[in-house]
Parts: sequence; structure tokens; C-alpha cells
Amino acid sequence: MLRQLRRPVLTVLKWQLVATTALALLSGLVAGWHGAASAVAGGAISITAGLSAAAVASLGGSRSAGTVVMGALRAEAVKLGMAVLLLWLVLTNYAQAVVGALIASFIVTLVIFAMAFFVRDF
Repeated sequence: MLRQLRRPVLTVLKWQLVATTALALLSGLVAGWHGAASAVAGGAISITAGLSAAAVASLGGSRSAGTVVMGALRAEAVKLGMAVLLLWLVLTNYAQAVVGALIASFIVTLVIFAMAFFVRDF
């Protein structure tokens, strides 16, 4: 199953890295060093959560429609849990975080990860 997820996940990962870089540059111009670091943190949170979900999805079986759905739900639960945990860790430990840059980068890269469904596998 990991082989089936490889191309869409790698394509979306590239898009997420480009978006994170662009948002970090923009946030750096607007809010300085802490703005850029916050945007990088927001993108990194989303990327980490998405990769965790992809890893969990690749472990699921594809024997029946039920196992595919359960694997997808398990992967989404892991992604949500990782995102909440990592957001909490960053917001509690980084006092100078620019919350707007962090959340904007997080949301943009999270939406980009959802586009993996539309990536063609050929």
C-alpha cells in the first residue's frame, strides 16, 4: 500500500514545502524573524501530521471496503491528534510565536495535503 501512496504523498509534500517557504518569506517581511519561524513551524506541523497519516494509511489492509474505510479513518484520527498535539507544543513553548503566521501556514499546508486525493498516479 505504501507504494500506492508514494507519488501522491511526495507530490503534495513538494507543494507543502513550496507553500511553507513562500509563507515564511512573506511572514518574515511582514513580522520579522519570529513571523518567518512561526510560518515554518505551522507548515512543519501540517507536514508532520500528514506524513503520520500517510504512514498509518499505508499500514491498513485493502482486503475489503470496510478495511479501507477503517484505515482511512484511523489515518485521519492520527493526523488530527498529531496536529493538535504539535500546535499545543509550539504555542505553549514558543512565547514569541506570531500566531497569525503560524495558523495561516498550518491551514494552507493542511488544505494542500487534502489535494493528494486529486494527484494522478501515472
